[in-house]
Amino acid sequence: MSVEPSHIHRVPGPPMRRPRRSDAPALAALANDWEIAKNLRDAFPHPYTLADAEGYLARCESGEIPQSFTIAVDDRLVGGCGLKMQTDIERCSAEIGYWLGKPYWGRGLATAAVRAVTEYAFEHLGLLRVYALPFEENLASARVLEKAGYVREGVLRNAAIKSGRPKNMIMFAITRSP
Repeated sequence: MSVEPSHIHRVPGPPMRRPRRSDAPALAALANDWEIAKNLRDAFPHPYTLADAEGYLARCESGEIPQSFTIAVDDRLVGGCGLKMQTDIERCSAEIGYWLGKPYWGRGLATAAVRAVTEYAFEHLGLLRVYALPFEENLASARVLEKAGYVREGVLRNAAIKSGRPKNMIMFAITRSP
């Protein structure tokens, strides 16, 4: 499903828009940071090259990654937020993921983006549940989710491997009634 920017702009915070191929240089520059990559899935590469950025943006444009949004300041990409739709019996759920370039940390932009994309998920995709699984030591991400209204549901012990080490993940979720 395509999103019109007006669907996301109702929530105060940064403008959210669809990724554009012209975002590639900013995406590569901001995303090529281990402080970001260490807290994300391995699908988010490190180092993050211009070719990685161009490939990702091409997949967004083709519809292969349909629920991906750019966090923008003055129409310049500063981060991203997206939904990974679930299937089968979990088809009314999605996992939310997000990242923000280090120069933009601590400004409330990630919280506003999570709120906006969550609102979009409920209003336009008919979802009943949106969840996130930050690593247990990622306290900043946990705080973003709490401020966005997500509830901590528990810890998934040794649920992931990152950089060859087992990681605990915290299950956060927000739900709405059918």
